[in-house]
Amino acid sequence: MTQSINTRGLILDILLQITRDGEYSHIAVKNALDQYQYLEKQERAFITRVVNGTLERMIELDYIIDQFSKVKVNKMKPVIRTILRSAVYQLKYMDSVPASAACNEAVKLAVKRGFGNLRGFVNGVLRNIGRNLTQIRYPSEDKLRCMSVKYSLPEWILKEWMDEYEEETVRAMAEEFLKEKPITVRFSPDRISKEELLKMLKEEGVCVKEDLKLPCALYLSNFDYLTKLKSFQKGYYQVQDISSMQVAWWASPREGDYIIDVCAAPGGKAIHLAELLRGTGFVEARDLTEYKIGLIQENIRRSGMTNIEAVQMDARLRDEASVEKADIVIADLPCSGLGVLGKKPDLKYKITKASQAQLVKLQRELLSVAAEYVKPEGTLIYSTCTIHREENERNAQWFAGRFSDFQLVREQQMLPGRDLGDGFYIAQFRRKASMN
Repeated sequence: MTQSINTRGLILDILLQITRDGEYSHIAVKNALDQYQYLEKQERAFITRVVNGTLERMIELDYIIDQFSKVKVNKMKPVIRTILRSAVYQLKYMDSVPASAACNEAVKLAVKRGFGNLRGFVNGVLRNIGRNLTQIRYPSEDKLRCMSVKYSLPEWILKEWMDEYEEETVRAMAEEFLKEKPITVRFSPDRISKEELLKMLKEEGVCVKEDLKLPCALYLSNFDYLTKLKSFQKGYYQVQDISSMQVAWWASPREGDYIIDVCAAPGGKAIHLAELLRGTGFVEARDLTEYKIGLIQENIRRSGMTNIEAVQMDARLRDEASVEKADIVIADLPCSGLGVLGKKPDLKYKITKASQAQLVKLQRELLSVAAEYVKPEGTLIYSTCTIHREENERNAQWFAGRFSDFQLVREQQMLPGRDLGDGFYIAQFRRKASMN
């Protein structure tokens, strides 16, 4: 397939939005593909693959470039650095792209973006790398450095994991994050039978794989644009990871329950809970911003559920009207996201030890408020999509020690490469009966 300069120009713009301007990768990619819906399926797949692949492998790509460039990556202009990174990704990881095409298109793009004086530099570095890809020397003495380059993970994150988990587990997680995976969805058997849905998806040209352990989970691939599928538009399923589905099952709602989800966007867990209530009870899906409430409302609309509502609210502020009113409170809180690096590869470059510490503090603040909404004998579910123990087990220990009227019933840390799905932590607390 011959890629146009416009396609690579779009890739450059998306990568600059993420690496230079700080936009989140999943938002930048979605916005671009929404804007250019007319592009052919192959072009859209190429854009997604190069953007995500460049981000996933960025530390390794920089390491390679630095071996062949007199100007080190961190000293380059953002445009040139980004052009080189995406071109090297294509050279090393995309057999479908001829080396000559990757080099030539990179040079053209540099010229088009006003860096004609650097065309020789870009061409020289890329052709040198292309000729010597099989002779790249990787670090071998320093274990952390070696793993950092091999898996494109910052050394401080690897050290944190090595302090908390076995080396074999860390390597398994790191490898899992680099694997290409289908989208996981959860469908509601109350809306459509599995047989009917499978038939519909097949007619839409979607490749579907069933999950043998979770009957309501399906893995989808080989589709062009999810929101264009009739099956999606009709709300027969929600995009949700296997690990995230556990939240509603752990909460185990009974018919008639009142449930508050304090940080609900995009709404998958809240809708799952509303479905388990079988049309009874009520789920209040809260979140902070108008944008996030919009995401929840759109998913509620597609789901057809009527026992759920999206409400804009700051989870840090105590809502007097909710105190001891909820049978179940879901606190799936903001976290470092280190369990979902396979889906959001840019997070590993954004998070720092300092921001991790701030998140631990915020999580405790939010948990303290959420706890007040739980009725005596009610359930509090705390969950995150990270594998950082300070945010997970140690926060659960802190909460159990601080709030003596809550009992930790069970907890589980799910790890990529060991367990199904994303890295995810979940803890179930039970509030004790009132002493009055």
